[in-house]
Amino acid sequence: MTQTVTSLSDPSQPHRLFQPIVKAAGQAIGDYRMIEDGDKVMVCLSGGKDSYTLLDVLLHLQKKAPIDFEIVAVNLDQGQPDFPTEVLPRYLSEIGVPYDILTQDTYSIVKEKTPEGKTTCALCSRLRRGILYAHARQIGASKIALGHHREDLLETLFMNLFFGARLKAMSPKLQSDDGSNVVIRPLVYVPEPQIKAYAAAKGFPIIPCNLCGSQENLQRKVVGEMLEAWEKEHAGRLNNILRGLTRVTPSHLLDRDLFDFATLSAAPAEGDKGFDPEPYAEREFLVDLSELPML
Repeated sequence: MTQTVTSLSDPSQPHRLFQPIVKAAGQAIGDYRMIEDGDKVMVCLSGGKDSYTLLDVLLHLQKKAPIDFEIVAVNLDQGQPDFPTEVLPRYLSEIGVPYDILTQDTYSIVKEKTPEGKTTCALCSRLRRGILYAHARQIGASKIALGHHREDLLETLFMNLFFGARLKAMSPKLQSDDGSNVVIRPLVYVPEPQIKAYAAAKGFPIIPCNLCGSQENLQRKVVGEMLEAWEKEHAGRLNNILRGLTRVTPSHLLDRDLFDFATLSAAPAEGDKGFDPEPYAEREFLVDLSELPML
């Protein structure tokens, strides 16, 4: 499908691009009851297109939603080389959003602990998550909002399937192991191309990641390219996969913890003595069963 690109000088363009994003995010928030009256939502702002878009969505809903909730933006400066420390404070001050900037040199730890040639994502995200969870408890945030979108969720699904032999994606709403934090992902229904177009139209001051973003040949990148190719070849396929995750039939999977296969049995009808093969022994079939395809 060809999309007409309007000049970025057109003030209505960001508004038009924003409408499907906020609609999908509002749907996800409602479906999973992500935000409730009186919540204090800590929005994790990395400086990337996804988290900027997430903040815009929540600020819009804060004005329009029939409930009251508080927003505080939080950025973690991880000590990456040449990180522009002034960008986010200036941006957040200009739009009038309360914020906290945390400083923890996890960059050095990740580089020290990760063997040469290995990806840094797992350790980096674990350290970052611990710091953000602790800060959320410190400021009394009832929800932690992350900017993961549709493609992030689907990439995780196939990463777990291909490399971990697990049928597992991302939770739209997740309670931490100790029960003290609730993580929400309001953008899980939103396609990444919509976010890219909106971020470009808004001209967000994007801060690149010099740690994970610089790594080549990541398996996640390969899976992402696979999904992108699928969508180009068969438009709508990714939404079908996403929709499929909401319509799970445990009895048609193989997980014995989800469905009790062991106790399944056919209950004979009253007076039924069971199967008697004798009447069928001499039966002449009209079709050669050997020619039927295997089911």
